Amino acid sequence: MAAMKYRRRTLLLAGGATALTRSARAQQAKAAALIPRRLLFSSPERARVAISPNGKLIGFLAPLDGVANVFVAPVDNPEAARPLTKVTDRDVKFELLWPCDNRHLVFFRDQGGDENWQGHRIDVETGEIKALTPGPGVLAYVQQTSPHFPGELLIGHNQRDKRYFDVYRVNVATAATTPLYQNNGFSEVVTDPHFQVRYGIRFRADGGWDVVHLSGDNAGALVRSIKAEDAYTTQLIEFSDDDRELFWLDSEGRDTAALVAQDLASGHKRVLAEDHEADCGGPVLDPLSKVPIAAPVIYTRRRWTVTDPAALPDLDRLQATVEGDIGGFGMSDDRAHWIVYAERSGMPGRFFHYDRAAAKVNLLFAARPALEKMPLQKMEPVVVTARDELKLVCYLTRAIDAKPDRPGPTVLLVHGGPWGRDMPDFNSTHQWLANRGYNVLSVNYRSSLGFGKKFVNAGDLEWARKIHDDLLDAVSWAVARRIADAAKVAIYGASYGGYSALVGATFTPDRFACAIDLFGISNLVTFAKAVPPYWGSWAPVLKTRMGDYTTEQGRQFLLSRSPISRVDKIVRPLLIGQGANDVRVTPAESEQIVAEMQKRKIPVTYVYYKDEGHGFHRAENRQSFTAVVEAFLGKHLGGRVEPVGDDFKGSSIEFKAGRELIPGMG
Repeated sequence: MAAMKYRRRTLLLAGGATALTRSARAQQAKAAALIPRRLLFSSPERARVAISPNGKLIGFLAPLDGVANVFVAPVDNPEAARPLTKVTDRDVKFELLWPCDNRHLVFFRDQGGDENWQGHRIDVETGEIKALTPGPGVLAYVQQTSPHFPGELLIGHNQRDKRYFDVYRVNVATAATTPLYQNNGFSEVVTDPHFQVRYGIRFRADGGWDVVHLSGDNAGALVRSIKAEDAYTTQLIEFSDDDRELFWLDSEGRDTAALVAQDLASGHKRVLAEDHEADCGGPVLDPLSKVPIAAPVIYTRRRWTVTDPAALPDLDRLQATVEGDIGGFGMSDDRAHWIVYAERSGMPGRFFHYDRAAAKVNLLFAARPALEKMPLQKMEPVVVTARDELKLVCYLTRAIDAKPDRPGPTVLLVHGGPWGRDMPDFNSTHQWLANRGYNVLSVNYRSSLGFGKKFVNAGDLEWARKIHDDLLDAVSWAVARRIADAAKVAIYGASYGGYSALVGATFTPDRFACAIDLFGISNLVTFAKAVPPYWGSWAPVLKTRMGDYTTEQGRQFLLSRSPISRVDKIVRPLLIGQGANDVRVTPAESEQIVAEMQKRKIPVTYVYYKDEGHGFHRAENRQSFTAVVEAFLGKHLGGRVEPVGDDFKGSSIEFKAGRELIPGMG
């Protein structure tokens, strides 16, 4: 299948009271400590842990001289870990895969954040590295692995035509490549565990999509037509290895997506898992049969629905043993060894090894052990009712010094997408801001995924309107409950969240004390025209859900929802961050609004990174940007500020405007 796709007793004795007072003072002193930005925004000590198909080894990402590299270790002796890569410029992509030969690990890297991910394999015994895909300037991904072909992979990349991804059969050991399918019009090609090309997916003008046979006697025939209303809540998952069933996440005839098995002979569908509040997420599949084992459902918190009865005792044992919510798990081919990730509220996660035969769960390591000793805050799920009665799942992290019934400075942290969602998972930004004295509120506004198709579709053509109203309603909720000080609320976001920050500064200029835009869209027309070529087949989605940039009427509509059209309304401080190599939201989006502000003599701070794209992946750049944000918020909201120190060291940070507007920037 194409890859693009968690009563203390009171002592009344004098001595006890004194001890209690000392303890309270000690706790207050500990709580007052600033958590260093370097701890919060450095690469995790352990991430993306993956077990080999034979269950003997684990591969994972870990920092080497501050940069995330690929490591390997025996599953029963993680202390014996050794690095397999020694990259020094930027983190390896947060993705790691074992081919079925147990001999190699596959990882990806881009150049300067350009998102042209090149695939590499490394021999875990010799350390030899080979490129599996062409580069630079070519975007690649793993299409399919299969135990039937342990020494091979199916890989998709767009070297031939930047608009479409062809499929290639690649020998992992030698990197020899054989073309399998030339794609001339499909946004996605669907393959099966036997390395057969089965279907193509193509978007229609109305925003829906069709599934078409690509091989056999039925080549070209329609398999299924997905309505536009189901387009974001329906997804092909995988064929069973015996080729009897096809598994879907499917919202047809219902609101929330269910996990469904479709009989390929009769077409009959049966529901494996469903929930009335939230969509089923992508299931964990049996490594050999490809039959779903369990599927997550996330409304406010993550929970698992077991679809394979044989796995029920295992999930029960894990839930009873590991502290917190299980975020995900993977397993060896024989299901004898599992790697499990779990998180406690507000705490970074931990990785566990589950020995199924021995029924034992052992801690492998913590993702961020240094942070476990820090004064972290719990993230609280709350449900806010929007003005039109829509239910908005939000996450609130209270400031470390928050007092009941005493409103405090608050940061509205807006997720990207808009077809993404905020999760009940550890969030470094939440913890950082809460530690500096801010309440942090994240809102799953309409268009967010995971809450059913009505919720997603309610955001169509509502950019800078009802979606923004949802954000305002959440702020009003926090103000009404005396959490947020109405005069001290900042809006901060990246990508679509950055667009939301600009909307806050231009459409509701008096609502927010300041705004922080990280690679956000300022002009919806220029944004749509500049999307990368491989988004072309997805263009109908943008037209139907954001607005039609191909007609004059549509462009006027989009300009009416663009912050660039309301620059003269800006009255509050604005900080903008941008990567030079961003292919999703190009630098032009930041540069044009900065230019318009300067033309009107409106103060603005613009920070630029020559070696970043859509997201800051170098630790030095993350640390420098958060240092700027912290000083900016400290000036305008009054929170605590850690001195910059040497957080600019090794960073490519460049102030293109307004450095003098932020204290401590030199």
